[in-house]
Amino acid sequence: MKRTKWFSKRQISSLLVIVLTISSIGMHPVTVRAEGEVELESPSAVLMEASTGKIIYNKEGDKEKPLASVTKIMTMLLIFEAIEAGKLKLEDKVSVSEHAASMGGSQVFLEPGETQDVNTMLKCISIASANDASVAMAEKVAGSEEEFVKRMNKKAKQLGMKHTHFLNCCGLDDDIESGHYSTAHDIAIMSRELISRFPQVSDYATVWMDTITHVTRKGESEFGLTNTNKLIRTYDGITGLKTGSTSKAKFCLSATASRNGMDMIAVIMAAPNPKTRFSEAAKLLDYGFANCSLYKEKKNALKIKSVPVEKGTTEMTEVYIEKPFSYVCIMGEDKSSIKKNVVIKKKIVAPVKKGDKIGEIQYKMKGKPIGIVPIFAKNNVKKAKYKDYLMRVTKEFFMKEDKGKE
Repeated sequence: MKRTKWFSKRQISSLLVIVLTISSIGMHPVTVRAEGEVELESPSAVLMEASTGKIIYNKEGDKEKPLASVTKIMTMLLIFEAIEAGKLKLEDKVSVSEHAASMGGSQVFLEPGETQDVNTMLKCISIASANDASVAMAEKVAGSEEEFVKRMNKKAKQLGMKHTHFLNCCGLDDDIESGHYSTAHDIAIMSRELISRFPQVSDYATVWMDTITHVTRKGESEFGLTNTNKLIRTYDGITGLKTGSTSKAKFCLSATASRNGMDMIAVIMAAPNPKTRFSEAAKLLDYGFANCSLYKEKKNALKIKSVPVEKGTTEMTEVYIEKPFSYVCIMGEDKSSIKKNVVIKKKIVAPVKKGDKIGEIQYKMKGKPIGIVPIFAKNNVKKAKYKDYLMRVTKEFFMKEDKGKE
């Protein structure tokens, strides 16, 4: 007969720790579960859901590291912003300077004095990770690469990228000691900004092969472009975004993908080789799509159109919300349990300015708050003066008289 094996006190304590850890997963499902189920060789990685910015997986996500050509995500963001502002057009011609042409590393071999349009330069930057095209565009947008880099760092601060600093616009010879670095979390933040505001970047980032035509004093010649992001050919739903590699940064990648209306961003830093970089990014994306679902309100989530205003020149103001609410449900969370409650200030007194917060939509899951969407006034309402009250009373009087005659 087999003896029953009893647990020692130490083993019982260990089991209790495991049980408590599993219990805590329900409270904090994102980081604990992800790190427990996704094992990566790369030392630093982050998985983010794009519409909410929610971090699904985080492994040393705030560790500052060289980022190589992933730098160009910020470069492209500023280029698209310049286009949006009307300061640049896709058909505008860009002249290549001596400085831009002198860039080493990945390049498309632009020559001094050569001109290409902005559209072609974006192809070169996004598809072929061209350092020479990046510098040429920086000079076109800001007058010099130095000024452009100042704008890059300013934008990083605006986006809340707390552990990022740029020294150049292409990531060539990046070095933490010299001051060119970022983190997986910060890269996810700028990737989110780029794909959310300018989804047309995917029209460039998902091209596998293309060609450009050099026109120089030597004549015309074609140059082939091949995408450095191998996931373009293998991952279902891939939308971009950017690779990077140097001897110090090793192999980095910000991979973006979209499935079932949900966008994921997987950032890998310092992978030991290209194969690991791509396989681990795909692993993170797979995890996100398999274990997450997106609850998203429609734009008409706010049913009320206007609210009363006291002591104003008008009795009502229209209301609006800036953007609909969205929430990432991790495995085990039920979207149907999300409830919302519209709360308007009990007393809104003029003057009211357009953009004043006058209420909010509160969202809860099983009674626990998960988000708030502010409600704003859509119109200016001036404080009523004596003559305004007099005109209102007079108007009401004559309206009653007219109804009586009917």
